[in-house]
Formats: sequence, C-alpha cells, structure tokens
Amino acid sequence: MDPSCLKYALTEEERRTFNDTGYLIIEDALNPEQIAELTREFDRIYEAKLNEGHDPKTALFYPNFIPDHDVFLDLVDYEKVLPKVWGLLGWNIYLYHAHMISTPPNGQAKNDATFGWHQDSGRVNLEMESHPRPRLSLKVAYFLSDVSEPDRGNFWIVPGSHLKDELEMPADRQGQPEGAMPVRVKPGSAVFFDRRLWHAGTPNWSDLTRKVLFYGYGYRWIRTKDDMTVQHLWDRSDPIRRQLLGAGVNCNGHYTPTDADVPLRGWLKEHQPETAAR
Repeated sequence: MDPSCLKYALTEEERRTFNDTGYLIIEDALNPEQIAELTREFDRIYEAKLNEGHDPKTALFYPNFIPDHDVFLDLVDYEKVLPKVWGLLGWNIYLYHAHMISTPPNGQAKNDATFGWHQDSGRVNLEMESHPRPRLSLKVAYFLSDVSEPDRGNFWIVPGSHLKDELEMPADRQGQPEGAMPVRVKPGSAVFFDRRLWHAGTPNWSDLTRKVLFYGYGYRWIRTKDDMTVQHLWDRSDPIRRQLLGAGVNCNGHYTPTDADVPLRGWLKEHQPETAAR
C-alpha cells in the first residue's frame, strides 16, 4: 500500500464528529471517472436482475457484488477511505458485508408513515450484554446518484442515536422520531456510519433512481453477513487486500492474530506506529 494514502488519515475533527454523531460525510471521495465506471457496472448488474425477473418498481438489494467487477474490488482498500476506517476501528478488520441498493421511483403519493428504523446487526443488539451497545463495525456508503434533495430515497438518520439502545417512535406511527433527518449528498460522496446509528431506508418519491454501494467493515472475529464469495480473489491481491477479503492463517488468528494474519498491522508499525500500537 502506498504511504501517500496517509494524507487521507482520519483527523481528530473527523474522529470527534463520528464519535459524537455516529456518522461522517466525505464529499468528493470518488472522482467523475470513478462515478461513471461504477455506475456503468451498477447499471449492468441491475439490468441483469431485471432480466431475471426483478420487479422494476421495487428496490433491489444485491449483496456480495465485490466479485462482479474489479472496479468494486478496488474500493475495498480505497486510499481515500481505508485510512479513516482503520482510524476508527483499528487494524484487526476486514470486509464482512457488502451490498448495493437501487431504489427506483415508487410512483406513489407521498405519505408521512414512520419509516423502518433500526440498528444494524440483527440479534447482536439483543444478545450483547453492554450499554451502550458496542460499535463492532461501520459501513461506508458510496453514493452514485444525486440525493442532495429530499424524497429521493435518501436514508434517514438520528444523529447521536448510536449511543441509545432504544429509539422512541411516534405513537400513531405517523412521522419520524425526534431529531430525524435525511442524508443529503452529491454523487461521489462517501458516508461513514456506525452500525449502532438508528437509520431507515425510505421510499423514492422523485423521478430519479437512487444508487448506492455499501461496504461494511468489522473486526475479523465477526462472521460475514453475506456469502462473500471472494476467496478466488486472494491470489491476485496484495497482503493487505487479502486481509480485508477475509484471508488468514487459521481460525485462532481471528482472535489472537499474528503478523501473518494482519499485514495491515505490520504496515502501520512502519508508517503509523501510534495506530499499530492499539
């Protein structure tokens, strides 16, 4: 990995923002050429799913897209993003989940029904014995379409709610919880969010299709959340990318990693020793 990526290292202001609010927006994380290439492959997959019978009026949730094209693979260790991920989670990390979502216009009249608010990770939120719940993982959402205006299928968040185990909902299921807001960003933006942040997908009441790629990073002792059929990519990946794609020496190395399990730690010992020491 090129040490020049350290110019994108997590700043203390970014750390405070993420720790306080549960999310962080990096504008222009992708350049126009990247947006165009990613969109082209995104649309190719979407068209294939339509040909397989997907309903064009409903959102497409498609996991395990990393093997579909190298343009997706190259974002796994993207220089503008990965240094911020390890700045938040440390070096014992990998990509445990990835999914793309296409949200077409729903053609329905706008209403004020309460969205499907949740924290990520399912039963983790019931079975972990701590308060607040542990961070464990985060997602990076790369936006390929313009959601700088509301009603475009924006995902909504409640800033600061990552430290709350419960979120009070409107009693009549109309309207959103107190403090809720849509995430409004331009194409090319990367939005980091803590898995504990209460958030919700929303209908698309516009005439534009929302297109987003989600990359989920977590600790190496967390199991994958989708099939993650990426093992065939290990041989042509450098050591750090192999780590991020789930490679390791043995199962125990997920809990007590050696340098062979986590080459990212070895790289950080040389280039960012304060992070490697954690």
